[in-house]
Amino acid sequence: MGITLLLVFFVGMAIGLPIAILMGGAGLLALVVEGKLSLLSVPQRFFNGINSFPLMAVPFFILAADLMSAAGITTSILRFTNNLVGHIRGGLGHVNVLTNMIFAGISGSALADAAGPGAIMMRMMWRAGYDRYYAASLSAATATIGPIIPPSIIMVIYAITDSRVTVAGLFLAGVVPGVMLGISLAITNHIICIRRGYDYRTLKASWGERLRSFWHAMPALLMPVIIIGGILSGVFTATESAAVAVVYALFVGLFVTRRLNRQLIARVFLQSSLVTSAALLIVAMASLFAWLLTILQVPQDIAKEIGGFTTNPLAIMFIVALFVLICGFFIDTLPAVIILVPVLAPLTDQFGINPLYFAIAVVLNLTIGLITPPVGGVLFVMTSVSRLKFEGISRAIIPMVIAELAVLLLIILFPALSLTVPGLFGYTR
Repeated sequence: MGITLLLVFFVGMAIGLPIAILMGGAGLLALVVEGKLSLLSVPQRFFNGINSFPLMAVPFFILAADLMSAAGITTSILRFTNNLVGHIRGGLGHVNVLTNMIFAGISGSALADAAGPGAIMMRMMWRAGYDRYYAASLSAATATIGPIIPPSIIMVIYAITDSRVTVAGLFLAGVVPGVMLGISLAITNHIICIRRGYDYRTLKASWGERLRSFWHAMPALLMPVIIIGGILSGVFTATESAAVAVVYALFVGLFVTRRLNRQLIARVFLQSSLVTSAALLIVAMASLFAWLLTILQVPQDIAKEIGGFTTNPLAIMFIVALFVLICGFFIDTLPAVIILVPVLAPLTDQFGINPLYFAIAVVLNLTIGLITPPVGGVLFVMTSVSRLKFEGISRAIIPMVIAELAVLLLIILFPALSLTVPGLFGYTR
C-alpha cells in the first residue's frame, strides 16, 4: 500500500495534477490495491478531516478579509503607509512592505495579500518607474508576511493537526518572526534600490497628514488588536475571534466607510465561499493521505532515521528545516501542513524540542515555499495579475528568498525570538 500511495502521489505531481485530487486519488487507489481496509474509510476520513470546531475559523477569516477589502480599507492603509515611509529611498518598496504587514493582521493568507494589496502596490511601483519584475517579486515576497503575523489560516490548520500547540499560542509566536520578515524585506529593498539607482519617493508628509491618514486607517489597525486582545482576555476563543472579525468587518463596511451594500455583500459571500470550499477540499483530501501515512508508520520510520544521524535538538531542527524546505518546493502550504505535521511533530517529544518553537519554524519554512518554484502559489498569483513570465519573477525574487531564509535561520538558532511573546502570556507550549 505504501509503494502505491507514494508512487501515485509523486507521479501525479510530476505530471501536474491538482494537489487536492491527487492526495485523495492516491489514498483511494492505495486502499483498493491493498484490499484489507474498507473503502468506507475514505468518506469517513474526508468528513473527519473537516469536522472540527477550530476549523470554522478558516472560512470566517477568509470572509472577514474579503469584506474589509470590499469596504475600501486598502486605500486607507496605502495612504497611511505612504505618509510614514514613502519619502525614504526606495519609498514605494517600503510602502509595499509596511502595507502587507498591516494587511497581514486582517487576511491571514499570503494568496489574498498577493492578489489584493500586493497587486495594487506592484502597479503603483510600475507607474513610478521600478523594474516590472522587481515590483512583482517584491509584492510576492511581502505577501508571505500574511500567514506569519496573526491571524493566520495556516496556523489554525497546524493547531488542528497537532494538539501539542494552540491557535492562540501560535498567533503570539508569529508576532516577532512576522516583524522580522518585514524588516528583512525592507532592508533588501533598500539595498537593491541603492544598487540599481531607484530614487523614487514621495514628498515627506507633515505630522498633520500622518495623523489624518492614521485616523482613516484606524479600522484596519484595530482588527488584529481586537482579535488578539479578545483571545488573551478570554472574551472569546481563537475560533470565535474569526466570527467577531466578520462582524467587525461588516460594521466597518456599513457604517464607517459605507462602501458595502446588499449587492456587494452578496458578491463577497459568493467569492469567500468559493475560496473556502477549495481550502476545505484540500484539508479533507490531505486528511486521508496523512491518515494512511500514520497507518504505514511513516512518522516512526522518519524519527528513527533522523535519530540515527544525531540526537542534538538544534541539529534535528536543521535537518527538519531542510526536509520541509524541499517539500515546500513541490507541495502547497495547506496540504503540506496536514501531511508533514503528523509525520514530524512527534520529534518534539522524542528529542525534547519545544513544540511551539518547532511549529513556528515549520510554518515559516512552508510559507517561504510559497515564493519558490516550481509550485510557489504566490508566484503563480503574481504571474496571473502581472501577466509577466513566471521564470522572470522567479529569478527576480531570489534576493527576497535569501532574506526570508536568513530570518528562518535566526528563528531556529534563537528560540526566544518565537517563544518570548507567547511566554509572557502563559503560552509556553
